Amino acid sequence: MLSEASFLAILAAAPAALAAPAPQVAGGGSDPSVTSFGPDQQLSFSLQTPAASPYPVIVGQNGYSSATYHGPYSGTPTTTGAENAPTTLAASIAPQPLNPTATYYNTAGVPLNPMPAPYTPAGGLGTNGTLPRYMVNSDFDFESIALGLYQEWIELDLFHDGLARFSDEQFTAAGLGPEARSLIQFMADQETGHATLLTNMLGERAPKQCYYDYPYTAVREWVDFMQRLTRFGESGVWGFINHLDSREVGQLLAQSIATEARQQQIFRQMSGLQPMNVWFENGWPQSWAWTMLAQYISYCPENTTRLAWQNFPTLHILNNANINRYSPNDTAQDGSENVGSRITDPSVSNITGSCENLNVTGYGCAYDSPNQPVGPNNSYVTSTTAGAPKFVAWSQQLNLTYSPFVPTGNNTGFSYQPLGFVYGNDGIINGTMAVMLTDLDLFVTPFK
Repeated sequence: MLSEASFLAILAAAPAALAAPAPQVAGGGSDPSVTSFGPDQQLSFSLQTPAASPYPVIVGQNGYSSATYHGPYSGTPTTTGAENAPTTLAASIAPQPLNPTATYYNTAGVPLNPMPAPYTPAGGLGTNGTLPRYMVNSDFDFESIALGLYQEWIELDLFHDGLARFSDEQFTAAGLGPEARSLIQFMADQETGHATLLTNMLGERAPKQCYYDYPYTAVREWVDFMQRLTRFGESGVWGFINHLDSREVGQLLAQSIATEARQQQIFRQMSGLQPMNVWFENGWPQSWAWTMLAQYISYCPENTTRLAWQNFPTLHILNNANINRYSPNDTAQDGSENVGSRITDPSVSNITGSCENLNVTGYGCAYDSPNQPVGPNNSYVTSTTAGAPKFVAWSQQLNLTYSPFVPTGNNTGFSYQPLGFVYGNDGIINGTMAVMLTDLDLFVTPFK
């Protein structure tokens, strides 16, 4: 997996076994009646709709409804920091040489070893007839799938929220008719299935649904935010899925995240963006995804399972391309064309006037200092072990590409978008991607 030790700040920049699966139940958190959990247990599904909420209820429109509250957390956290194990063995994981068993190379183009059964080439994992167990099988699995469930819960709420918040007239003005709203409703329904699946693979300590604080005030901002959120939701899974101890869990997760990839393309197209502008999708470490997600979680119910992943300080791209402009070169340089200052806030949609034409490859940025409260109940704290930033890292497709970072003041600077290609004329920089500051241009590959 990609080493996280050197990253200072991060931002998502805009743009076959045949056996019964785990019990198909709707899940949403810990069931107090369950004292142990196994393959035959079931968890009951429930959205977070407490009888006595201290916050006002958002009135739904057109038959759609949303959660009881969307806004910032105003209380005091009772615990702080990421979840920890009883002990931590080292400050980082040291690089190792190539796996000594990774020696297979086929020069004949035909099977080289005896087949265990007809039409079944030798090799593969989970192919020996063992009954699959569709449950997490390590702390790494649990924390990764728990992060995925936090993501599924916010998507379920987010997709519903815009449908309930905006009127037919507002959707029509944004170019989205009833067919588009019906499709978004269907994608929200998909999230109930995804949340159910992940809950059952975690068991009784699966995280519950939380309350969220969204940045948008217009339909186009909502759709833009969804295309960004599904981007880090998808890439956050591709980064860990092949490191899971449970390949059975990985199989079901892949069948879920393939749907999320389609959602992200649809939201890009609804935003007027090219829906599929890369040859490969990018995988990100869990702490990157959690850094992006946590800022939009307001608070969670008591005893909700917490996560072990790191929260990095926020990186602000000051002239991040505004998708609502005919030309991204006209985006203002001062950060005023983002609706807020959080990590993946959408572009403002109420553009007035014209701005100075910029060099589209030059990006100005500012970054927050660490030790800031963030996430559910303001109970997580941003941190970094990096020194002063020296590079901007651009994570897209199969590459992590570096460009020099030029400081211009206290926690500010700029860099130029690097030029390069994956294969042929497929540029390494395109679409909605992750950008971060680092003090080291560490060489990494997609599996790391």
